[in-house]
Amino acid sequence: MKPVITNLYITQNVTLITLINVPSPIDQRAKIFSALADAGINIDMVSQTTPFKEVINISFSLNDDDFFNAIQALKVFKSSIPDLRIEVNSNNTKISLFGEAMRHTTGVFAKALELLVASNVDVKIITTSESDISFLIYSSDEKKAINALTKHYNIGI
Repeated sequence: MKPVITNLYITQNVTLITLINVPSPIDQRAKIFSALADAGINIDMVSQTTPFKEVINISFSLNDDDFFNAIQALKVFKSSIPDLRIEVNSNNTKISLFGEAMRHTTGVFAKALELLVASNVDVKIITTSESDISFLIYSSDEKKAINALTKHYNIGI
């Protein structure tokens, strides 16, 4: 039987930015991410809330080195979106689990999350695809998370 998780990848020095009170029309999001792209910033993990009272919150990750330029690119939106709040949390680690067998296996995400919970690892943001699960965690929890996941899935880094 092929293992469900075959690889674990680590990305260190990750910043999480959360934009609060973004107007929900899609054009606002397009403008925001276009401004970041124009500033040469590569966005990785993205998560947004469902619209509530015509606003959303968007969280996304980027390299710690791009933090200052990202904030500069986002500040211009404060004039057109007066209620916009920008929250920043740097020095995080992204841990990604990969496995083609995830496509047809139930409970993989639940088990990975249980392993992190049992290791007292707090998860800030999660993204998934059919063959990948990524968790953004505090860098201080990196070793605990890696130990729990590599031991359970019998994989190296």
